Amino acid sequence: MGCVVLAGCAGDDQQDIKEWMDAESKTMRGVVKPLPEIKPFPVVAYSAAPITEPFKVSRIEPDKARGGGARPDMNRRREPLEAYPLESLRMVGVLRQGKVVEALIRADKNLYQVKVGNYMGQDFGVVTNISDTEVALRELVEDVNGDWVERASTLMLQEQQGGRK
Repeated sequence: MGCVVLAGCAGDDQQDIKEWMDAESKTMRGVVKPLPEIKPFPVVAYSAAPITEPFKVSRIEPDKARGGGARPDMNRRREPLEAYPLESLRMVGVLRQGKVVEALIRADKNLYQVKVGNYMGQDFGVVTNISDTEVALRELVEDVNGDWVERASTLMLQEQQGGRK
């Protein structure tokens, strides 16, 4: 019997809510404001055509050609030893065949023959001289202003440890 009373109360509450919503919806009216009128703007002729574009890449990036003559050849085919930092390369010997002198350079577990004019290291280093004890390089590095600066570097002969084969 208690269940029937609860069911009856629940039905009356919903009927009251439905009646109230019906009464309120009759008085409600939706209002949509009209869109604002689009104002036509006058056409202005662009008279700055001969002036340099303000957003052109050459205006944003610094000019790389400022620093004088030395610039690396970016279109040149890279040599195998240019993939390694100069600090990771080791000079392990020298080969002489007549007047031709070549240095033996170890990179990882590979051995390379290098002569004057070859490139090595990641700073566009070109071999300028090979002696019995060192390889001399001329590197091109970019400074903070975007200018290319030459730097002299050397790779010294690494003495072999006694017991290694």
